[in-house]
Amino acid sequence: MAHRRCLHVLSRHAAALLSLKTPPTLPFSTSISLKGLTPFQHRSLISSTLGPTNWSHYRHFSSNKNDDEGEDVDEGEDEDEETADESYEGEEIGDTVPDLGREYTLEEKEAEAAEIGYKVLGPLRKSDRVFKKYEPAFAVVQIGSHQFKVSNGDSIFTERLKFCEVNDKLILNKVLLLGSQHQTIIGRPMVPDAAVHAVVEEHALDAKVIIFKKKRRKNYRRTKGHRQELTKLRIVDIQGIEKRVEVATAA
Repeated sequence: MAHRRCLHVLSRHAAALLSLKTPPTLPFSTSISLKGLTPFQHRSLISSTLGPTNWSHYRHFSSNKNDDEGEDVDEGEDEDEETADESYEGEEIGDTVPDLGREYTLEEKEAEAAEIGYKVLGPLRKSDRVFKKYEPAFAVVQIGSHQFKVSNGDSIFTERLKFCEVNDKLILNKVLLLGSQHQTIIGRPMVPDAAVHAVVEEHALDAKVIIFKKKRRKNYRRTKGHRQELTKLRIVDIQGIEKRVEVATAA
């Protein structure tokens, strides 16, 4: 825009000079030395020689209305581009907000839990004796998209399980493998008639992870933190395999 303004000023000066009827020169009969004159004296001398001159042409340094409108249009285009960039960045970074107010029916809860790999039996009672001594057996279970090798008495952390609260009893029904000292059962892909019983001990948050995004030369930086929701399970029983314990006999 600075170049455009300079061109307008120069064009106005040229038009003012061309509009003069007589060239701005002094008569030859006048012999005056212009070296020692001040700018004010020089200007008064020219006005007395050429007559009144419209000096407004020479003092006009602002652009006209059309130029201002052009600048507004350019700024508007820049603002539109910035708005489009911000909207694009928001679409790139923004996450879908889950519908927390949705109410699930009992059938929907059971179907979604079965798809993840567990079933909720209900809250743990005081009369229940679910915790047992260690038994020489292990199982490989699948919860969601993760697999865990567990034994009786182990505790594991999984992603936040829905539709269950602390002290609820669960059955992990996606068992991929069972093993003991005398037997190994491999599922294809699941082991039939096998189950792993667990109890929900805690709903917690994992350590914070920092997500930093940057685009060089774009003045774009985004820093976010994320804490994954976890569920702590205590394994209390493994069913579907023989758990015989050899008793050492004295010789």
